[in-house]
Amino acid sequence: MTLFTSRWRRAWLGLGLCLAAWSCHALTGAQARALAAGENDERIAAIAASLQRGDAGLAPFLQALLDDRVRLAADRVLWLDGTAVRDAATGAVLPGLPPDAEEVVNSNQMRREIESALAGLKLLSTDPAERRAAMRSLADEGVDATRLPLIERALAAEVDPALSRQLGQLRAAVLLGSGDAGQRLEAARLLAGSPAPSTRSLLQSRLQPPVSGGEADEAVRGALSLALREVDSRLAWGERLGVVFTGVSLGSILLLVALGLAITYGLMGVINMAHGELMMVGAYATYLVQDLFRTHLPAAWFDAYLLAALPAAFLVSAGVGAVLERGVIRWLYGRPLETLLATWGISLVLMQAVRSAFGAQNVPVENPSWLSGGVQVMGNLTLPYNRLAIVGLALLVLGSVALLMARTRLGLFVRAVTQNRRMAACVGVDTARIDTCAFALGSGLAGLAGCALSQLGNVGPDLGQGYIVDSFMVVVLGGVGQLAGTVYAGLGLGVLNKLLEGWQGAVLAKITVLVLIVAFIQKRPQGLFAMKGRSAEA
Repeated sequence: MTLFTSRWRRAWLGLGLCLAAWSCHALTGAQARALAAGENDERIAAIAASLQRGDAGLAPFLQALLDDRVRLAADRVLWLDGTAVRDAATGAVLPGLPPDAEEVVNSNQMRREIESALAGLKLLSTDPAERRAAMRSLADEGVDATRLPLIERALAAEVDPALSRQLGQLRAAVLLGSGDAGQRLEAARLLAGSPAPSTRSLLQSRLQPPVSGGEADEAVRGALSLALREVDSRLAWGERLGVVFTGVSLGSILLLVALGLAITYGLMGVINMAHGELMMVGAYATYLVQDLFRTHLPAAWFDAYLLAALPAAFLVSAGVGAVLERGVIRWLYGRPLETLLATWGISLVLMQAVRSAFGAQNVPVENPSWLSGGVQVMGNLTLPYNRLAIVGLALLVLGSVALLMARTRLGLFVRAVTQNRRMAACVGVDTARIDTCAFALGSGLAGLAGCALSQLGNVGPDLGQGYIVDSFMVVVLGGVGQLAGTVYAGLGLGVLNKLLEGWQGAVLAKITVLVLIVAFIQKRPQGLFAMKGRSAEA
């Protein structure tokens, strides 16, 4: 019954706001002039008084003020409604602006006050998203006692439990400035459950010495200290989870990069120093697909460019990898030093080719709208959609590669050549063709990693240089040719890097990770997962 009546209250309230929006002239002439004319302090006091009274027509008039559509003429206040000129008091349409009409000038202070008042009025909106945004805006800007009647009115009509809790915490933030110690004590206890980072700043300001404007009552100071400890603990968990998520997203990128390297290095023993540049090729393929969608297709299709860029990045990088294997690497099998030097030279050639074609400056790749923004998990923890998409892409690619290796004819041949190349050739496997296919597959996976990286920042000729060393560390640590080892090593190194960065800084974190990997390889040269089969006995 309570929920039913609350919904009806919300519906009638929304109807009232809609009627108010239709008739801005519900304000009296004196009220409109007080809002539009005079000193800043007088106008701010008029806004506060109008909010407390709940004057009809306040929201559209404040919006007109904010849009510079209000004029003062003699004893009348006028506002521009499209091409029409209306009297703010009567709503009557005038034939035009009087010659003595003057524009209302709003200072930055007045604009902030008007925006804050409009945000407060949106607390009474019928749209939950709009009410949520209004609460967030008021919490970030800070609220004073003048907003308390509006907040209490919105709290009485709120039907969403989560929004009701947020309104209660907003009300508690206002009550902290109350002259009643009991209200301040109640507010401190309510704020202890707040997940917002702004609450910590508010509590810290109230815990300043009394001579600096802080809380003087000892009981209230104790409650504020307890609330601050609880808020700090909650925010600390948000920061820890944020570091873990950032590490997982970095590990997902390393996993995408290292998957292809694990296939080529595990199958052919080729130390491919051009793997990072194959990733760069995939990123530039993504940029070209984006440019194609922007210039040659309808604007409504632009958000779908990434779905076309993923296969394009894979195919272009796989094609470049197949050409490299056929033209250069095939003639250097069994000669690791020459292969390393040749692929390093190829990486320089690819970088210079990209510089010649696209310039040395980075090129921008824009996120589609469905990858913009993020999921608000805690007050200080937002999970960006683009990083969530990269984690999902890494899992999808990992599952596809595992299925390919375990359930397809190509995967069977790749595993056979990896374990015993000579025996596979004796039973009729075309090892040269398998080498080309495997190298192209690994290069295509690098292209997918480049496509994913393009969603996190600009694309440039040096894009792959920052990931090639880390990807080799992932392959060596996980175990050569072992997909499970690549997964554990990639995610583990990503999280470890981010944890150490917060403690030691980026440079020392890299050095520490490298030292730990070297120490681990000294004890276990085969990595986390040792290779099984005849190749392990060779």
